[in-house]
Amino acid sequence: MKWFEIGLVVLTFATGIIWLVDRLFFAKRRAASGGLLDEEPVVVDYSRAFFPVLAVVLVLRSFIAEPYKIPSSSMMPNLLIGDFILVNKFAYGLRLPINNHKFLSLGEPARGEVVVFKPPQDPDQNWIKRVVGLPGDRIGFHGDTLYVNGEAVKYDPIGEYVGTGRGAEMTGATLLTEHLPGRDHQVLEWIDRANPAGQGEWTVPAGQYFVMGDNRDNSEDSRFWTQTHFLPEENLRGKAFLIWLNCEGWFCKGSFDPSRIGTSIK
Repeated sequence: MKWFEIGLVVLTFATGIIWLVDRLFFAKRRAASGGLLDEEPVVVDYSRAFFPVLAVVLVLRSFIAEPYKIPSSSMMPNLLIGDFILVNKFAYGLRLPINNHKFLSLGEPARGEVVVFKPPQDPDQNWIKRVVGLPGDRIGFHGDTLYVNGEAVKYDPIGEYVGTGRGAEMTGATLLTEHLPGRDHQVLEWIDRANPAGQGEWTVPAGQYFVMGDNRDNSEDSRFWTQTHFLPEENLRGKAFLIWLNCEGWFCKGSFDPSRIGTSIK
């Protein structure tokens, strides 16, 4: 993903500079000479054709919305493997491509929002989790229960989950509604398993967040990060807000679920 971003920036600037230099210095000279040997060079022709397209893609992807494909089951049952989502790139401020430096602040994540970010331990990747802890919060996870500032989050059991496709491995887990302060959403738990992983308590430092996957027993999230348990604000990429396609495999040969198209992310 990082190399695609670098390539897009380089191509956009290269084609733009070639087109601009030719227009300022060489195009008028060719027009004045009118010779058959002074036709527009191929590289200029391609630059003039591709620069507007590349520029629009760069602006849209960097500052408006970026596509992202769900690679794992960590956000089940809300996001499935094969979901293609859109990420709002200006929800938390405008950032430069490649280095992710924020040059305009427009807001901060709210508890319960689903965010795409660069994990501290692997900043070349993009991951997706739910914000459960804000700066200053005291987060606990004991048994199968999440605690926020000493208060146990309430859960309503829905029933046994039935997975499909590559998510079939979660069939039999318990589907629950988690009443996270500020946002209700569904989670998966293997509530009959003894000594579940990821137990502990953490206090979120200023300028950082505590994130967890909705598939609580199958998510590499803040509970398990060894370098730091927290997501720095500068690693945020944006807010996930829409599923625009669900498709597995080339040409959707694995599976295709049109019912998920246009689903908002809660």
